[in-house]
Amino acid sequence: MKTINIANDFSVFPGGRYRSDGEFSGEEFRDNILIPALQKYQQVIVELDGTRGYGSSFLEEVFGGLVREGYDRKFIKAHLTLSSNREGLKKEILSYIEKA
Repeated sequence: MKTINIANDFSVFPGGRYRSDGEFSGEEFRDNILIPALQKYQQVIVELDGTRGYGSSFLEEVFGGLVREGYDRKFIKAHLTLSSNREGLKKEILSYIEKA
């Protein structure tokens, strides 16, 4: 099992959707941190609390982008756990996975 705390392991200030949008993009987090963890560990927990907030483009690119990168929704739900004190944030992310 691997726990990724976005604030500690990536940035307190997550950025935009693409690398071309600047530092700490959703694309960068997904490709450099989340996908390697999913490839290496049976279970990955993503701790969402501790940042200064998230843009919807960051979240959609990270989690909806997993589907576009070829990850099956069932695989994502079985191997990825979202951790946050904000239930609405987790629901938002799940909607991006479903709509991708």
